[in-house]
Amino acid sequence: MLHSIILAYVFTSAVHMTGESSPDNFIGFDSAPDKVLDGSVVRVRYQCSRPCQLAVEVVVSALRKTDLVVFRRKWTSSTPGVYRIHRVLFRLSPSILYQQGFFNRRVLDAQNVTVRAWLGHVNDGSEPGTYRGSLLRIYKVLQINPLSERPTKPPTECPSWSAQLMWQMSRNRIHRCPHESDIIDMLNFPLASTAERFGVVRRFQPFIHSAMERARLHAVTQPSVTLSVWIYLLKRCHEKRCCIIHHVDGKNVFDSVLMQLTDTGDVIIQARVTTGEDEAFRASVALPLWKWIRLDCYIQNSKVLLDATWDDESRRYVYEFKDSIHYDDTDGYFVIGGSKYTPGIHGYFGPVKYYRLGTEEVKNQLHPKSPLQELDKTHQECQEIKAFTKAFLHKITESHLLSPVSKGVCTLRLWRQFGEKICTQTWTWEKQLHYSTLFHFLQTKVEEIRTGSLGLKDLRMTLFKQAVGTIFTVDQTQNKIPSKSTALLQAASCFGNHKASLLLATLHLSGLGHSVNQQQGHVYSLIGAAGDDRFALMHAGYKHTQGIDGFPKDFDMAYSYYCNVGAQSNIDSTRIHENKQYKPEHIYLNNQEDLNGLPHKTRDVFQYLKYKAERGDVESQKELGTMLYWGQHGVSKDTAGAVKWLERSAMQMKDPSVMYDYSIILMKGQGVKKNYTRGFQLLEKAAAMGSINALNGLGWYHGFILNDHRNAVKYFEQAALNGSVDGMFNLGIYHLSGKNPDSPQRNETAAFQQFLNASRLGHVAASVEAAWYLSTGSLEGVSQNVERAVIMLKTVCEQNGHLGFMIREALQAYLQGSRQEAFVKYFLAAETGLGLAQSNVAHLCEELNLSHDCQWRYHNYSILNYDPHPSALLKMGDYYYSTSSTRGDSSSLLGQAVSMYGRAALAGSPQGMYNLAILAQQGHSLPLDLHGLFNVSHHDEQDVVVEKILKRCVETEDEEAVTPCSLALLGVQMGKALRRMSQSSALLLLAFASLLSVFVIIVILPLQSCLEENRPRHPVVAPRPRTSSVSRDGVSLNREQDGITGGTYRVEGNLWLTILNGEHWLWQTGDLAVTLSGACLCAFWTALLYHLL
Repeated sequence: MLHSIILAYVFTSAVHMTGESSPDNFIGFDSAPDKVLDGSVVRVRYQCSRPCQLAVEVVVSALRKTDLVVFRRKWTSSTPGVYRIHRVLFRLSPSILYQQGFFNRRVLDAQNVTVRAWLGHVNDGSEPGTYRGSLLRIYKVLQINPLSERPTKPPTECPSWSAQLMWQMSRNRIHRCPHESDIIDMLNFPLASTAERFGVVRRFQPFIHSAMERARLHAVTQPSVTLSVWIYLLKRCHEKRCCIIHHVDGKNVFDSVLMQLTDTGDVIIQARVTTGEDEAFRASVALPLWKWIRLDCYIQNSKVLLDATWDDESRRYVYEFKDSIHYDDTDGYFVIGGSKYTPGIHGYFGPVKYYRLGTEEVKNQLHPKSPLQELDKTHQECQEIKAFTKAFLHKITESHLLSPVSKGVCTLRLWRQFGEKICTQTWTWEKQLHYSTLFHFLQTKVEEIRTGSLGLKDLRMTLFKQAVGTIFTVDQTQNKIPSKSTALLQAASCFGNHKASLLLATLHLSGLGHSVNQQQGHVYSLIGAAGDDRFALMHAGYKHTQGIDGFPKDFDMAYSYYCNVGAQSNIDSTRIHENKQYKPEHIYLNNQEDLNGLPHKTRDVFQYLKYKAERGDVESQKELGTMLYWGQHGVSKDTAGAVKWLERSAMQMKDPSVMYDYSIILMKGQGVKKNYTRGFQLLEKAAAMGSINALNGLGWYHGFILNDHRNAVKYFEQAALNGSVDGMFNLGIYHLSGKNPDSPQRNETAAFQQFLNASRLGHVAASVEAAWYLSTGSLEGVSQNVERAVIMLKTVCEQNGHLGFMIREALQAYLQGSRQEAFVKYFLAAETGLGLAQSNVAHLCEELNLSHDCQWRYHNYSILNYDPHPSALLKMGDYYYSTSSTRGDSSSLLGQAVSMYGRAALAGSPQGMYNLAILAQQGHSLPLDLHGLFNVSHHDEQDVVVEKILKRCVETEDEEAVTPCSLALLGVQMGKALRRMSQSSALLLLAFASLLSVFVIIVILPLQSCLEENRPRHPVVAPRPRTSSVSRDGVSLNREQDGITGGTYRVEGNLWLTILNGEHWLWQTGDLAVTLSGACLCAFWTALLYHLL
């Protein structure tokens, strides 16, 4: 009742004047409604002393929002000194007119509604076009019905029964805010840190809950936060300080809190106080190696408490700053480990827990069976293996100094060539049995150890080769890997061969050779990544990108690994000419055309190319030199031979691209003596002939050799504008460093744009720089997009020369018939996420008769990539299609098959399009994302969809070849034409006549052939001259004979003529029938072609 009374009370109109108001200015309501009604009219009376702007607004105030404008109309008056009346028609939002209903989902519970008008002079210097900046203001409070008394909005359409039912079920649902906690798990999966400038970036947003956000804002100057970090140190800091966790603000400056580790194991904590200064203190804690350590940092106003715990013992350090600490975790970002500003620790990070509003008790315990405990156990075993091996090597090398009589018990017996016994008591018999595989391996290498040809550093590769050589030779039919191979791989991993670590991780995660053990797989994956191995880092990044094999899907963690590999790939790209690096070539083992296209030196293609090059062909010389320089198409690298052919091609001064290539070789001194002068001359000539890369080369020469930055920027700009990726990157570096004489200020935005443009074209260094901005979101105008940064880095990392070298070795092993060696190398490369290697591993799993799961595991992984190869998509589509007939969820599997074929079709695969046409013909519908590719809609009939798919398939294929798609399209179109013809009675009659014509032709032509063969051949009789008889009797006799003979001839002639006439009639009839049948067939095919085309 009180609410109704308050709402019924109406304020009278009031005029407010601001500033200096002339009496010639006036505004007032001539008439205004008392209630909130849509379509009501307000009349405004006004007078202006000079040109002015006026407006009428309806403003609503609710519980959470005030001064919410729901209606506004503006107009101008250019006639001063005249009273006018302006009429305004209200068109109000349904949210304040009606109650909640099916046609009015969002309502506004308005507590107050005001109509107001204002007047302001045009160009009077005040804030233009606003109520607050106006000269005169007037308002009136309107009466509004309570929410429960509002009418229902009239229906605008007839909703379906199901829609009404869903609305009735959900209309009274109370929308709750999502659960929000101030306790953040910054890290809940172990992270390997390589003591370099790479780490995991975390950003924090303001709280949604208003009370929590108020507490956080209050804590900016009076903080109460807690950080709990688990770390495991493998080595001391390489520099004086390395970072555990740090906060970088929006200005890229260290902010509270910064936790660092010194090279002696002490902890330094730095914070920014409210005065703006940075202060720090050092806790002399001397953290140990090879132990899990928990660091708990409590920040209370100006006080910092640090608890360091290991071996179940805690040590507390307390320090109080002079002023309160300034702490705003929403400003900038936090980094676990290293960043571009500071290196990280060398070891591992365990769980990291962050209490944004503080806590008195930290709950961050290690689980007894977590991978962290297993990681510690594995490292402890590695220490024992190293000690065992060092003792063995030491005794072997020092054996000539041993006395024949040794004190203690002999636990090791080694027999030299001459049979003398060596005894040692360095280790126990139990330890010897525990490491029996390693012990027996070392026994076989005694002579090499004694002569010094096999040292401790050489063991890592020797052990790995020995393990790989035996990994698939025993129990291959049962798919079991011998324990001896696993033990040797573990020893190789301990000695720093992290390809062995990666192989162990892969074997445990894939279940190849033994049961799946994700915990052990995670342990060796982390060991390999901590060892800074490129492939192990890519493996960890790939697993976190996809969220497979027990790795959580975390793009920030994936970025920390890929960024490391990206930086290494950038360095590797400058040494790509080395023999251990090759550009990755995409040769698929299931594609025989790829294998046959490899131009080995002994093949005719290579020899013909060399033949043309020797006779001065510029293109052949260039192609041969490039092939030898990069080691492409199965040809081994030959820098000296490459330089010879490139020089011969460049010196003809015909091809600017090869002139540029040779000039760079001259300036870098690769395979030839450095010669800047000659290189610069070639660069100038190549640039004059139109080489874009030569423009970039001139910029590099002026900037880095002549130190002429103005001309360097000029050349870089020209190169970048013409599409040179190196030019874009170098121009970005100038923007970033501020070395441009014409623009000496740093311009990170312009630099990022250049880096981004170059990264799209595959530039490694530019991708690393652009990815950093995307991962942190630290640049104004660039939002954080970690997934895009990861994709960018993954793409360039897969172009790494060392990865290309491994793929090349795997291919060579396959071509030489060594399937096991090829499998291991492709196996390692596949775990980095490389789709090519994953497809080839799946192919080798099938060839080697390994487990069925092995084959489909890697086919499935290959399609998870962002740009999967069509062959992998087709394989998975075939797998889903074939299994759909044997399983209950056939519709789901067929849907997945359609999805796989559709993705292959989008990638341009004719086979994928053909398979889609077959499935569409069977009645399966196409996914919506394929409608645009084939220009179909859901209204099209089945035959139309099939025809459009096949037409697109034929367009994709070779036009001159007869392909399955072209034959299928012909069949579909002929069927379509026949159906059209069947709708006409005349054409249907013609079709039956054509069938009869075919029958007639089939019968008549063999009959005519038979008549031709059976026609009798009569000999031609020569006429005989008549002779007169001497006697009358003789004459009479001759006449009789002539008469008889003539009569016989006439009878036979008549019979023959009769037969000839019959055959002739049959022949003519047959010819006529064949002619008519041919005409009928011609008419039929003409009609068919008409309907077909």
